[in-house]
Amino acid sequence: MAFRSGSKNRKVVDYLAKGGTLTAAQAKARFGVKNFRAQISDIKETVEAYGNWEITQEPTATSTTRYGMVEL
Repeated sequence: MAFRSGSKNRKVVDYLAKGGTLTAAQAKARFGVKNFRAQISDIKETVEAYGNWEITQEPTATSTTRYGMVEL
């Protein structure tokens, strides 16, 4: 499944692919994402399907999760 040009998923994937990381609050502020955890789940399924990319997650000091994406 490809992401439509200009969609929230496409914007998030492009940002993460450039080395950016996001928390749910940052995703909401930057891209208007309301349910970031669900969106990351959809993105993860797509980008990890061919083994080229991997979605990473790390806890922050404030008990939230920061997501990123690395090329394999």
